[in-house]
Amino acid sequence: MLKNCYGKLLVYASSSSVEDERLQSVNEAAGRMAKLLDLDFEIVTLKKQFESIYVYYKNGDEDPIPIYCNKGDTANIHEICKALRSMMFLLSFHPRHTALRQARKEIIQFS
Repeated sequence: MLKNCYGKLLVYASSSSVEDERLQSVNEAAGRMAKLLDLDFEIVTLKKQFESIYVYYKNGDEDPIPIYCNKGDTANIHEICKALRSMMFLLSFHPRHTALRQARKEIIQFS
């Protein structure tokens, strides 16, 4: 079965954050959004040490677009989902992301 052309969500974190509760919350929220929109989902751990956890949206060969950053704040899954939904909804209006325009109804209903 082929994935649709909506793109992919990428979660970037330091390899030292693997056991971090924040990373687990961000991963779960991003995973929910990816599943809802039938997006690919990937966790990228980097050797470089940094505190923040980032979520990017990538479509095809285009540069990834940052849609969420956790700078060390404690955030529950509901807050992260709300932030992701807002940014994905905003991207659905961009002319380059016509596939997201088709998924706008699902984005609005996601919580």
